[in-house]
Amino acid sequence: MKKNRAVKRRRIDIDLRELDGVMDAAVEEPITETDANKVKTALHVLVERLTPEPRSTEKTAQVVESPPPVSSEESKSPSPRHGRNGAAAFTSVQKVEVANSDLSAGCTCPECQKGKVYPQKERKTLLRFAAQPPIQATVYELERLRCNLCGEVFTAQEPEGAGPEKYDETVPSMVAQLKYGSGMPFNRIEALQKKLGVPLPASTQWELVNDAAELVKPVHDALIEQAAQGQVLHNDDTGMRVLNIERGANDKRTGVFTTGVVSAGGGHEVALYFTGAQHAGENLRDVLEHRSKDAKAPMLMCDALSRNVPKPEAPDSLSVILGNCLAHGRRHFVDVADNFPDECRYVLETLGEVYGNDEQARERGMSPQERLALHKERSSPLMKKLKAWMTAQLEEKRTEPNSGLGQAMKYMLKHWDPLTLFLRKAGAPLDNNICERALKKAVLHRKNALFYRTINGAQVGDLFMSLIHTCELNDVNPFNYMTELQRHAEELRKDPTA
Repeated sequence: MKKNRAVKRRRIDIDLRELDGVMDAAVEEPITETDANKVKTALHVLVERLTPEPRSTEKTAQVVESPPPVSSEESKSPSPRHGRNGAAAFTSVQKVEVANSDLSAGCTCPECQKGKVYPQKERKTLLRFAAQPPIQATVYELERLRCNLCGEVFTAQEPEGAGPEKYDETVPSMVAQLKYGSGMPFNRIEALQKKLGVPLPASTQWELVNDAAELVKPVHDALIEQAAQGQVLHNDDTGMRVLNIERGANDKRTGVFTTGVVSAGGGHEVALYFTGAQHAGENLRDVLEHRSKDAKAPMLMCDALSRNVPKPEAPDSLSVILGNCLAHGRRHFVDVADNFPDECRYVLETLGEVYGNDEQARERGMSPQERLALHKERSSPLMKKLKAWMTAQLEEKRTEPNSGLGQAMKYMLKHWDPLTLFLRKAGAPLDNNICERALKKAVLHRKNALFYRTINGAQVGDLFMSLIHTCELNDVNPFNYMTELQRHAEELRKDPTA
């Protein structure tokens, strides 16, 4: 981890009167070598002090140079990522207010015996943790009485809170959170529950989430409607396995993908997942069919693969304003940095300054128009200079076009306009990282569960991943949200957009 180190600058003593005397003497006769060195040293130090150091991100430093050795004192300093959380971070815990049993407001201070004590705005907090199985169960043993004459059996009434259903709405919510939100396969959840003394078979888990998916499906459809109205749409694909999948008679493709779509700028960020034979562009085209006819063309952020761009089925279909991911262009230089350290350092540090400008806009809470003006002022000259440098490298044969560096430059130059959309359109993002992060949910599922058995199972997974990640993007507890959807299934069916 990179540490913040104070830059040690060289120190020299400069006598201004001596320098003035040297310059006055130079008017009368040629300056001596000793005096010239004095002036030169003073100028170098002055420029060194006034010139800001080039911005170098932590990742750039890791890519193009060996990390400096860490001193023993620095190794002992506490890491900022200590893993501790304050009480405010625990939003779903039971809170117990404890009153002072010895004192109350207005009592005489027991220390000085003169003043009076009053409540403080901030209370002292104590955190206490306790563990339990992810899914718990309660066994109610109802007493039964039998008449020894007529044989009638009388059973105790069910206690309040037992509920009419065997499985509470929280159970499918927890199974969905573990399976589709955290990547635990059904059989692993079954093994965990069995070890903790609350068995829950994998087949039962599937029945629970499948039934819950039917209840909350209207909300997923409403999310698609809302996502279609976004100003910026991100999309990308990752491979997936579905054991039993039906294809059209004329469909000769063999691949199966999970597409991630993230919509921003429509009021709330929405994440959607689609698993099947279609590519990201085809899935996005289906989403855009729900877009309002009066809406302007949205911006699309993706990598440069042609299959990510929706192909309109009709000439009057809604088009998109294409932007390409700058992080993908940067990644090509990262891959060849070991072989071309100087050239790659220049590219990475230039892009680092552009990202630094974007970070400043985010920290200042700038509007899209203010952010665009900032990038035009600061980032546009950097990108123009970078483009001219790469063009000169290739045209003047300073870089072999077929080398790794040459290929990286040609990729950037070929897709220059969509890569620099953020310099022309207000609200255009720099990269597709938000969608890359969203796809980690699908990748985690693929890594742990390996596959979906049927396309119906894949669609159930897509539905719950969409709900869970949309909640995460909007700082909502997904477990509580899915539970409330099931408890208010009738209201949900009547007005899912609410």
